Parts: sequence; structure tokens; C-alpha cells
Amino acid sequence: MPADPALLLDVSRLISRLGQGPATGIDRVEAEWLTHLQRSGRSHLLLARVGRRQLLLPSAAGAALLRWSSGDLSDLPAPGWLARLRHRDRPRHRAEAALRRLSIRTSDARGRGMARAVEARLGPATYLNVGHSNLLQPLWSGLAPLSRVVLIHDTIPLDHPEYTRAGQSAKFRERLVAALGQADLVLTISQATRDDVLRWRKALHLPERAAVVPAPIGTRLNPADPAAIPAGLDLSRPFFVTIGTIEPRKNHALLLDAWAELARRLLPAQLPQLFIIGRRGWENHETFARLDSLPPTAGIHEMNGLPDGAVAALLERSHGLLLPSRAEGYGLPLTEAAGRGVPVICAPLPAARELLGDYARYLSPDDPRAWAAAIALLAAALPLRLAPHPVPDWSSHFAQVDRLMRARLQPASLGAMPEGK
Repeated sequence: MPADPALLLDVSRLISRLGQGPATGIDRVEAEWLTHLQRSGRSHLLLARVGRRQLLLPSAAGAALLRWSSGDLSDLPAPGWLARLRHRDRPRHRAEAALRRLSIRTSDARGRGMARAVEARLGPATYLNVGHSNLLQPLWSGLAPLSRVVLIHDTIPLDHPEYTRAGQSAKFRERLVAALGQADLVLTISQATRDDVLRWRKALHLPERAAVVPAPIGTRLNPADPAAIPAGLDLSRPFFVTIGTIEPRKNHALLLDAWAELARRLLPAQLPQLFIIGRRGWENHETFARLDSLPPTAGIHEMNGLPDGAVAALLERSHGLLLPSRAEGYGLPLTEAAGRGVPVICAPLPAARELLGDYARYLSPDDPRAWAAAIALLAAALPLRLAPHPVPDWSSHFAQVDRLMRARLQPASLGAMPEGK
């Protein structure tokens, strides 16, 4: 059996997200891969886009990056007077300065000479991008003859431009074209995302250069830390949680409508609580205004910046997870709840059905009355616990990706596997 290839892991996203609050799903995937490489001892280097430059970093830089991503910024260099004057004194800027000093090689945005520098240190290697960042056509072309592998999380910016920031759909299209046009292997986090990628590959008239194969990501069931739960919450009353950035795609407006319906049906003492775990996002001013105008008796609480242990503790004590999202490539909160046996009510998205099957209760994201009825039914009894649903783990994901790379990055003369296996 061929040996696992040495890897050049792109960590551009983790660097760009430093100091930006709790990790998103994509952030977590990049961090899991970096942690895996650091612990496994596998031969690897790191690539990062910093400003207009590409940095080739030693594997030792990964430990520092993981430490900073966890919130420990104690060893970041203090910003100089010029950095403060230019307002470049945030954690990301300070980390970039530190990484520049650690870099093995610095190049322009096209990564000129990076492939030769990598091969000089690792021999034949594979470039792996799992973070939707640094997907630049010139860079990907310049990284040849390294094998290039990309993990696509979703195509939501193309499917639902109304849910993205202005200009993001066009940028994502450029990134997807670069990845599909240059990658030697395209992985997706779910079968649902694979279907979307294939649809867009056809719609954009892109060549079928590489196989597109699902490689479901893992779920880390973090241990609960009740001591980290914010003070002042009334946990004696039934409560539900929803997890995710407050943006239009996540459809928090439906939950506000459902709670308004519950308030009409129930006495104040019977009204369950809703804990909204996530920061406020973008293009959602009407929902923000509704949240700001809620009276204390509404039972709806926003919580941002909670540590993973607090989120796990609230999830484990809740009456259920609510996810009325209008689009998802995966949905980590779904597996985080189902893996604990916590009831789930969610929209009938392809990714949700793929992950949970009959475990969840599926309701239309446009029917707040149905959501209110389902929530009232669960809230009327003690928290229901189901048999934990089997969810993918990270070890299985890493092993599957390694198998796919061994099989599909061989010389063509050795034969190819059918697409999708």
C-alpha cells in the first residue's frame, strides 16, 4: 500500500479568523486537520496567505496557531507604534507579524517557487485546502507539480446569493472555478454538497478534471462544563437552544414568530425559553430590531462568545435543538445534538436528512405554527432523551481522506476508481 503523502496544509482561514470570536464550522475543520497533523507526527508544512504574500511555514508554527485560535494570545508580539498608527494591532495582525518571522519562504500571492521549496523539504507532497480560503487561480496553477486537494463545504453563496454579503457570490464563484479547474481531487463534506458541486460544475461549463467525492467531516462531542454557563440563566424552566450566527440563512425570524405564537397559546409560567447561541451577523437588521425590542418576559436570550464546554452543557440540559435554517452544507449542531440523544427539530434540508435520517423531526422553515406546536409538546414534559444517533468521528474522516488520496493521486497508468466512491 502506498504511503500517505506528505502534506502542505493551507491555514489561511485560521489566521484570518484570529480574534473574530467563536469558531465557525469551517474554522473548526481547518483546526481539526492542523491538530491531527501536529499530533500524528506526519510530515507536513503550512501555507498561509498574509496580505499580498504567501508564507511557507514550518510545522512548528502550527502549535502556535492552534494556541492563538484557542484564545491564548499571551505570546503574540506587542504591536509597534507604526502598527498601532495604522490600526494593525489586532490579534490577526500581531499573529501575521510573528508568522512572517517564522516563515521558511515568502512569495507573492501567486506563490512563485513555493512548490520547489516544498519538494526540497518534503519530497513529493500534496497541497490540502479545507478552509475555503486562498482558492486563487494563479496560486493553484503555480503549486504544480504538487498534487492539489480541496474540501468544499457548500455552494450556498451561488445557490442563495440573497443570504451572503454583497460581492461574496462573485468571489465564491471565482474560488470554486479555481478549485474545480485545478484540483486533482475534490472532496465534499456531504453527499448533498457533492450533488451541488456537480450541478455547478455543469452550470459553469467546467471540465470534469477531477473526481468529486464525499468525505463527511467528524463531530467532536466536547465535554460539558456547567461552571462555564453564564450566570443569571433560569435553567429550572424548559429551554431550547439554536446554534449559529444570526444571519438570514439561519432563519431566526421563524423562531421569533414561533415564540410569539407560543406566547399567545400559553400562560407566562408555561412559556419555554429560547437560548440563541451565536453572534450577530450581517444583512439581518429586521431580526436584530425584533430581538432588541423583546420584553424580558419573552424568554428569549442571546448568548455570544460561549466556550465549547458551556454550549455542550446547555445542549445537554435543553429540551431540544432547533435549526430552521434555509440552507446548510452539513450542520455541525445537528450532529452535536443527535450524538448526545438530544431531540432535534429542523428544516428538511438534504444535508440534515443525510446526517440524521429519521432521528430528527422535520418541519417547514415557513410554518411557525407547526414549530410552536412541536416545541410546546416537548416543553410540556421533562427533557426527552433518545438513543444517541451515530455520527461520523474525525478519525474516520482523516482515514477516508488518506485512502482517497492514496487511490486517486496515483499515476493514471495504475487505474482510477469510479467517481463518487
